Amino acid sequence: MELKPEQLAARGEEPLLPVYLIAGPELLRVLEAADAVRAQARAQGIGEREVFDADGRDFDWDRLEASFNAPSLFSSRRLIELRLPGGKPGKEGAEVIGAFCAQPPPDVVLLITAGDWSKAHHGKWVDAVVRAGALAVAWAIKPHELPGWIESRLRARGVRADRDAVQRLAERVEGNLLAAAQEIDKLALLGGEGSLDGEAMESLVADAARYDVFRLSDAMLAGQAPQVARILAGLRAEGEAVAALMPIVVKELLRTAALAKAQAGGGNLAAEMKAQGIWESKQAPFKRALQRHANPRRWEGFAAEASRIDRIAKGRADGDAWVALERLLLAVAEARAMRLLVA
Repeated sequence: MELKPEQLAARGEEPLLPVYLIAGPELLRVLEAADAVRAQARAQGIGEREVFDADGRDFDWDRLEASFNAPSLFSSRRLIELRLPGGKPGKEGAEVIGAFCAQPPPDVVLLITAGDWSKAHHGKWVDAVVRAGALAVAWAIKPHELPGWIESRLRARGVRADRDAVQRLAERVEGNLLAAAQEIDKLALLGGEGSLDGEAMESLVADAARYDVFRLSDAMLAGQAPQVARILAGLRAEGEAVAALMPIVVKELLRTAALAKAQAGGGNLAAEMKAQGIWESKQAPFKRALQRHANPRRWEGFAAEASRIDRIAKGRADGDAWVALERLLLAVAEARAMRLLVA
């Protein structure tokens, strides 16, 4: 079966399934879903737990397979955890997992967790997990889904908040679920009577927005102009230097320029994405950027402008580096803002 990660917590009193695969880019959801399975195992008398980290090509799959068939030392049932960071067990690993799913040992529950995940990870071994147990993929929460996620979590923690308060918290955490969870736990501890409004929420939560250059570049490529302006202002307020931001900005512009060149030349865009080290789960912003600016020369121009801004930031050219950087990022994020670069 396929479930949402949060549904695993609601299965506390149901019999444990033979195997669980919990994967996805949203680490908090993966961790909490795995914790729910562990809690369910403890509640049902499983006191023995083994952990295997398959984080390299030299992992011994024979050792894992032997553990499936080894007798339990301390309890009648065991929980075996397989941590698969890249989400791909390879041919040997897929065969071991598939064989387990075909004939699960009665005294073993297998919990597989993975961080990296996309449609490319699906294969026969995943189908075997779905038939024998449960697959729960923790996709990243989309911006329009975040208020609903926050509201549900607040309610689960016994905190009442109106729509404005929920929106204020969503704006503060900028998609950072871990920061949101920490703030909600803090609100639950503070208690208080009645329902929180926007003003009360503003005074209680910290600004946990992820003002960093990586999120800045993501917003730039994804076409989120308001986010670009807000994150850039946050970075400036925190005392960041333009020169420290430019290496990542230049790198992303050059990568996108290579993608635009491959696309314009009729090349395989997926292959070029892979060559540039862009995983499938991270490709959407680049694709949106290429839709806005398809001409490779435009990306070359963006990269040239970034080099000029870097020289300004280092005192080797005249101008205001912050103003120039904002204009460049907005032009990348919004095609209509291209006029900002015309001087």
